[in-house]
Parts: sequence; structure tokens; C-alpha cells
Amino acid sequence: MLKLLSEQKAIARLKELTSDFKNRIAEGYEQAAKSCLTCETQGACCLDAHFVNVHISRLEAAAIKQELQKLSTEKQLDVYRRIEDAIEKYGLSRDCDTYAQTFACPLFEKGTGCLVHRAGKPVPCITHACYENAADLPPDGLQSEQEKRIDDLNTQTYGRQQQWLPLPVALSRSR
Repeated sequence: MLKLLSEQKAIARLKELTSDFKNRIAEGYEQAAKSCLTCETQGACCLDAHFVNVHISRLEAAAIKQELQKLSTEKQLDVYRRIEDAIEKYGLSRDCDTYAQTFACPLFEKGTGCLVHRAGKPVPCITHACYENAADLPPDGLQSEQEKRIDDLNTQTYGRQQQWLPLPVALSRSR
């Protein structure tokens, strides 16, 4: 019988896993990528509604929500409004082929950047960067391995596998 982890302990483990993954990507690949700070249109990749298709697990959603709680009440309301607007504008749902759905990320804020960049940043976002040469990209298998680790942690936390959902759907307060 599987002994379940508390959500708080699982979030702490998730942060360790994510930190290790960030370091692995930074040390092995990011030096070949263009810095986001030098981008002519900062946030373009996060706000490209034809490109963004970030899925997160239930545990990642809990970790992100924990980070959002550190923001002022006014800022939290603004972020959750953007989340609900993204769901409506892009017709996002948990009941269809979610991997065919794209959207602009509601966690990106012009002038600030990603609101969960330091803690809570999803694996696909950690993996993504502006690489000029395809040969410099991290192998797809790295992201898949990390997502498997997170999937296993979700199972240890909630007792069964959880559906990975488009980020706005996973973060929706109505979920």
C-alpha cells in the first residue's frame, strides 16, 4: 500500500526536483540560448496564443497557487481574472484534446515577466528558450523524464495519477 505524502511535503519535493532540473538545463543548454532580457519583444513566446500549450499537474498547480498567494490581494485578483479570461477567450477545457489547445500565458506580466519564474515555473517553461540552432536544444527526453518524476510525485500525493491540464484550466479557482 502506498503511503501518501502531504501536499506541503510534496510541494517541497517538487521544488527540489524543479530546482535540480533548472540547474541541469542552465548548465547543459541555456548558454547556447538567447537571454530573455535581450529579446526585442520580451514575453512574445509566453504570450503567443498560437504557440503556448503548457500543461501542468495538480501538484504543480498547487505550488503555483502557493506562489500567487504571496502577491497582494489586488494582484492575485488580477491574475485570477486573466486566468478566467484565458479560459473563456481560448475555449480551454479539460474535456477535449487539451494538447490541441493553445493560449497566452496569464502568468506573464509585461514589465515584470513570469510571476512564478523563481518558484513554481512549469517544466516546459524551464526547458524553453530562444535557441538559434536546433542542435543546441535540450533533448525532448529530458522534459519527459522530469514530467514522469512529477507524475510519480502526484501519485504519491493524491493516491492516483492526475490529469495534466492546460495551465489556465489547472489554476482556475472553479476547478
